[in-house]
Amino acid sequence: MSQPQPTSAAYRQGQVAPPGADVASRAPTPVSLAANPHSIVDAVATVLKGQTTAIELAVIALLAEGHLLIEDVPGVGKTTLARALAKAVDARISRIQFTPDLLPSDIVGVSVYRPGTGVFEFSPGPVFASIVIADEINRASPKTQSALLESMQEAQVTVDGKTYALPKPFMVVATQNPHEMEGTYPLPEAQRDRFMMRLSLGYPGYEDEVRMLDSQELADPLDDLDPVVGADHVVSMIATVRALHASEAVKRYIVDIARATRELPGIRLGVSPRAGIQLLRAAKAAAALAGRRYVLPDDVQRMVPHVWGHRLAQGRGTTAEAVDSALTQVLERVKVR
Repeated sequence: MSQPQPTSAAYRQGQVAPPGADVASRAPTPVSLAANPHSIVDAVATVLKGQTTAIELAVIALLAEGHLLIEDVPGVGKTTLARALAKAVDARISRIQFTPDLLPSDIVGVSVYRPGTGVFEFSPGPVFASIVIADEINRASPKTQSALLESMQEAQVTVDGKTYALPKPFMVVATQNPHEMEGTYPLPEAQRDRFMMRLSLGYPGYEDEVRMLDSQELADPLDDLDPVVGADHVVSMIATVRALHASEAVKRYIVDIARATRELPGIRLGVSPRAGIQLLRAAKAAAALAGRRYVLPDDVQRMVPHVWGHRLAQGRGTTAEAVDSALTQVLERVKVR
């Protein structure tokens, strides 16, 4: 008679190691990071009230070397979240306001002719920062939106045949208004696929909104936010997260659910192999935030809606709610091997 399989709860409690984990991972020893990622969460939470989950997801994206797409109505704190995250990690920040007349060179930079030397000199654009806020990204034309593709995928830009590396860490935090609003362009599928996560903030709770009025009555809380880690610490944290253990069973689980999305009715395209890679990285960062040195199926399941929800190519008449429901059904149907 076969033995029952250990549950995810048993893995979390350290009773057994996850499938394929080495002996050193059997004890629930907290992961060793250059700094505590929860300190970043707590710092940003002093500015953005009642949005702990969204803040945690933003930190996970940062540690997983991903980019973040925040979709919501104006005025709920999309840009504030990005600015607070940048200030908490003491990273160089730039902000690009996307408008219909914005040009690709306004983002990546341009070569300028210097009469004194008789040569062209590259003048870097605002993309040369550790955290780039792409505000209202869907108000610019698809041509301008595509100027971010190379930088988001390869952390570099190419201008006039020359390639320039971007600083580390590098993260794009883009905000966009709902597509139903006037003057917006839907993001192309290739552009959406470059974002590791999409999230919505929503309106704060009643008491949180009252606290927000109190905290911003006389001053901006961002002015009092001090860095809790440095950019070099973030680079070390990213390297540690990348090295966390993910068993073969977890990797097969990711591939199984990825392939299942390609068979969903009403969905034109399931998730790509790149989406599976980004899901694994996000799951590792979620495990690190939980203080573990290995990835659980729970980490994968938690990240799926945020990492894959915006990647599925919807059929005509298919709503975002239907996509979320389809992903839920996939997670219920596909089991860990």
